[in-house]
Amino acid sequence: MNMIKRRLQQVIEDRMFGGKAILLIGARQVGKSTLFRQILNELGVRKGISSEQILLFDCDDPEMRSLLQGANLNEIGQMLGGKRVIVVDEAQRIQGIGLTLKMMTDHFPEVQLLVTGSSSFLLQGVLNEPLTGRKFEYNLFPISTEELYDKGGLILVKQTLESRLIYGSYPDVVSHKENARELLSNLSSSYLYQDLLSLESVRKPAILEKLLVALALQLGAEVTYNELAQTVGTDSKTIEKYIALLEKCYVIFHLSALSRNLRTELKKSKKIYFYDNGIRNALIRNYNPIPLRDDMGALWENFFISERMKYNHYNGHYVNAYFWRTTQKQEIDYVEESDGQFSAFEMKWNPKKGRTAIPSTFSQAYPVATTSIVTPENYLEWLK
Repeated sequence: MNMIKRRLQQVIEDRMFGGKAILLIGARQVGKSTLFRQILNELGVRKGISSEQILLFDCDDPEMRSLLQGANLNEIGQMLGGKRVIVVDEAQRIQGIGLTLKMMTDHFPEVQLLVTGSSSFLLQGVLNEPLTGRKFEYNLFPISTEELYDKGGLILVKQTLESRLIYGSYPDVVSHKENARELLSNLSSSYLYQDLLSLESVRKPAILEKLLVALALQLGAEVTYNELAQTVGTDSKTIEKYIALLEKCYVIFHLSALSRNLRTELKKSKKIYFYDNGIRNALIRNYNPIPLRDDMGALWENFFISERMKYNHYNGHYVNAYFWRTTQKQEIDYVEESDGQFSAFEMKWNPKKGRTAIPSTFSQAYPVATTSIVTPENYLEWLK
């Protein structure tokens, strides 16, 4: 598949040369370096910035790391002399990189600093304090429905839906469907979270892998830390810590239960979702086609919620996200809160089965702006 233009490209281009660093954070292999290459190509076309005015630090290279690690202001000035754009790729590999980036931003505001980093930035907390007020930070996710629509319209989106439900949306997987299983096997076998495994606080990698499988098998179901601890054979504090770390690695994310107005609402349960359907299916080694699956409801729910999250982030929509359930088992799969108003979504892979109405109890308890039943026939209304 030809190059897909990422939704963040225009957002980042509009922010450039404003005196602040631009950080692009995300899981491994989501296309961070590729996106910056596309932006640099556009700079050459639109602003006449030549390759000689661009300096790239590939921090996978030990020599490049040694140039930046511990560099003083004079050394930085010598490296940056005459450059318009500095790219620091995989910056998390450099110890103390936050202070180095701060010096670049403070003393060379005419130079645009572009930085990519994986989850180590978040795990180690090395950037927030040094770059407070000096950066724009964006998250990049696997290919979104909106990006596919921009590329090939409705036909491409429809052609790829079933594949994305099973194999997910990582760029390599979308572009090389014939190698999808091998690519996903490599990604899911600790590659996505190897930064996490390097932390001293993660002493039980076997427990971590069991936890991921347990979460994959309970996709879309309510979970508690105590139940997960019993399932994988550890304590609830370890589960809580590992889930928080996996979220920072962009492997999973959670929804909390919405609980404000009714005494019967669940309060402590959570639902765990995967950023990518393919990673979830790789963990349980299940790539069966849709007609042979008994988990399509969960896959559809995971797909839509993760896609909606991408859509909101890329379009600057700031919402609080929840699920809702009462002790009487009235429930809503997904709820967004924006400006005090609530939008309720119920996901139905097969709308002919099960309930297709939002519980009136919810509408009576909350100011509801919209209620929607999301099916394969209409889901694009909320993703493009």
